[in-house]
Amino acid sequence: MLIGQEITVLGAGIGGLAASIALAMRGARVTVLEQAPSVREVGAGIQISPNGLVVLDALGVGDRMRDVCPRSHAVTLHDGLTGERVIRLDLAGQRPEQEFLLVHRADIIAILLERAEEVGVSVETTRRVTHVGIGDRVTLEIEGEGPRDAPFVVGADGLHSVMREVLNGVREPSFTGQVAWRAIVPATGDEPQEARVFMGPGRHFVTYPLRDRSIVNIVAVEERATWAAEGWHHEDDPENLRRAFSRFGDLPRHILDRVDTVNLWGLFRHPVANQWHKGGAVILGDAAHPTLPFMAQGAVLALEDAWVLADCLAVAGLDEGPALYQARRRTRASRVIEAANANARNYHYANPLLRFAGHTALRFADRFAPQTILSRYDWIYDHDVTQAA
Repeated sequence: MLIGQEITVLGAGIGGLAASIALAMRGARVTVLEQAPSVREVGAGIQISPNGLVVLDALGVGDRMRDVCPRSHAVTLHDGLTGERVIRLDLAGQRPEQEFLLVHRADIIAILLERAEEVGVSVETTRRVTHVGIGDRVTLEIEGEGPRDAPFVVGADGLHSVMREVLNGVREPSFTGQVAWRAIVPATGDEPQEARVFMGPGRHFVTYPLRDRSIVNIVAVEERATWAAEGWHHEDDPENLRRAFSRFGDLPRHILDRVDTVNLWGLFRHPVANQWHKGGAVILGDAAHPTLPFMAQGAVLALEDAWVLADCLAVAGLDEGPALYQARRRTRASRVIEAANANARNYHYANPLLRFAGHTALRFADRFAPQTILSRYDWIYDHDVTQAA
């Protein structure tokens, strides 16, 4: 156990709040430092697969999530140019024991924050950490406040992590040749309770309902030579999004016609960090292993990290626990990230012959062996870190 141990977590995102809860449940005295003036998220949907939901259950918030988030009944792939269905993966029918939730990011943040406060976590906002010094103790330089000593620090500070750079030095990411738009639109009332993927030459987009199915999430990806800045909060003209998908059929274009506000970001490939810990410092989630959004596993990997880190620290202590945590997590995170990279390629057949061959194979599987497609990712979705030794 970690009874009485003082632990500071940088970042009140999904990974940071989950880690703070898991650590506090094991007896640690946890403080979360968040650079924003309040803990909140706006305008973003994510999918939580069974391997993430088992962590939410273990943290004591799984049922709260089920109450506010619709369950995804299926994943359906469409030919974007025609709108025709290529394959439907029936999650509810073929995998009734597995739950996939369609989640508004603001909802999961609010639920995790409430749970963190219940278990005694202290959350401090407007605390921007500008530098981390690692010695006998960890020293945090906080903007407007000066240095603060901390016995042990967890860096859940995201894609542009200060902690990652301290542990691994500066390593420039590489542009993938892809950009992504993100938008929330009003629902029409006839959207299926599932994730739909519309695939076309050099582009695709994913859409699914959120909350009480009154709104719909959109993430649209295009291959291009010119890059956009990395990060989720760069506004763009909705006409640029519609122009990029103008060759798509009526069904996907009608969805995009409802977009009036959209954000654009460049997709960059970051190497998985070589060093996840040093002294009293350790990183998790995007700070350790940023992933592309093509397996819907970014938030889920952070949840897995949070549970495993707390477990390793409780079992092996603050000195030996971080090495055990990295050993248990790095290979799996790398493998999931490679699966996401492969999905990006599979969605974007530009050659008409390759697209025809790929879609034909999926249609054949849809008719005769849909279970084989689902089972390809059992190693991701069946993984339960709360039961791992």
